[in-house]
Amino acid sequence: MKSTSALLFASTMLLAAPAAAAGPNVVVSIKPIHSLVASIMQGVGEPSLIVEGAASPHTYNMKPSNASALQAAKVVFWVGPGLEAFLDKPLDALSDGAKVVELSDAPGIEKLKFREGGAFEAHDDEDHGDEGHGEEGHKHAESEAEHDHAAAPEAAGAEEGHDHDHDHGHGDTDMHMWLDPMNAKAMAAEIEKTLAEADPDNADAYRANLEALNKRLDALDAKLTETVAPVKDKPFVVFHDAYQYFEHRYKVRVAGSITVSPEVLPGAERLSEIHAKIRELGATCVFAEPQFEPKLINVVIEGTPAKSGTLDPEAGTLDAGPDLYFRMMEGIGTSLKTCLASAS
Repeated sequence: MKSTSALLFASTMLLAAPAAAAGPNVVVSIKPIHSLVASIMQGVGEPSLIVEGAASPHTYNMKPSNASALQAAKVVFWVGPGLEAFLDKPLDALSDGAKVVELSDAPGIEKLKFREGGAFEAHDDEDHGDEGHGEEGHKHAESEAEHDHAAAPEAAGAEEGHDHDHDHGHGDTDMHMWLDPMNAKAMAAEIEKTLAEADPDNADAYRANLEALNKRLDALDAKLTETVAPVKDKPFVVFHDAYQYFEHRYKVRVAGSITVSPEVLPGAERLSEIHAKIRELGATCVFAEPQFEPKLINVVIEGTPAKSGTLDPEAGTLDAGPDLYFRMMEGIGTSLKTCLASAS
């Protein structure tokens, strides 16, 4: 009887204990950034993701559910208008009190400029206002849809009523900053700071999660350095110049990029140019991204000694969540090592 009373007392105390404060409604634009936010929000809440699956932020069309999520958001994280141009106007229309954080402006971020000409195709930023192009597979404006998404200068100003200032002229900046884990750490610090200010009741949890995330990012950095070290001097070609931050961090040799629309196979003349470029650059591997048809890769490398591989810089094939960033980055390192090591 005594033990039963003790159990009843303990159960009553548990029911009476205050529940952990619910986290704020947080919305994130793309998977790699969502993974960082989800890591810092673990145990508190789950952020919503806009660009799901293998969709591209440069060709993405907002869904009603996305608009509803944004309207209910207390905090929104995105890279910036140079990448997710489709969010420009929706973010300007947010209700009072929404905090919009452009992570490309986070303190400590290292920014690199676009490479143009020669082995790297021109980005034609002069035709696209201040935003430029930022998505891995789509920053060369190879369709009218991309051009329309990239050109939205009228939406670049801040809308009165919420914290949203992104008129920073990203036209000459490569926006794939998350492909350097040190930039991911800078983003994570800004994410933690923003969440702690918006939700002080859970500030301790955010801080502890940031410390754990930083340790994982340092370990990832060391692992990637070790993974690509044996092949870092072997040149390779990508369809789009999206890996500059990874290249800069780990000293791998991206020898050039080839501008190819995912939806349209190149003609005979273009194929000839691609073959010549591969031979000229001495590229050992040509890497596509998941949205490219495998047969396109085979056509591109036919008649050359180059091997084919696939890189997934936006984690289009991975499930969203705290581990996605690490799986994505490790996947890039492993894919590079596997293809380059097998090439003669």
